Amino acid sequence: MNDAEKKSVLQLIKTFLNSTKRPAEYINIEQYNQELAEAEAEFQNGEFITHEEMLNQMKQWQKKNTRLSGRNVRKRK
Repeated sequence: MNDAEKKSVLQLIKTFLNSTKRPAEYINIEQYNQELAEAEAEFQNGEFITHEEMLNQMKQWQKKNTRLSGRNVRKRK
C-alpha cells in the first residue's frame, strides 16, 4: 500500500472515530491518539478488508435482506 492510500485509510479511521462519538462522549487527545495508534497497528497487522471485499459483503447482506423481507410480505387480493 502506498503512502497516499495509507493516508486515505487513516483519514477514514479518523472520520469514523469522530462520527461514532456522541457529543457527551468527547475523548481527550491522549485517548484519541491511542485509538489511532491501535487502528494503525491493526492495519499494519493486516486486520482490514479491501474495498472489493466490503462491496462483496454488502452484496451478500443485500441478498440476505431481500430474501428475509420477502418472507413476511402478504399478497393483496
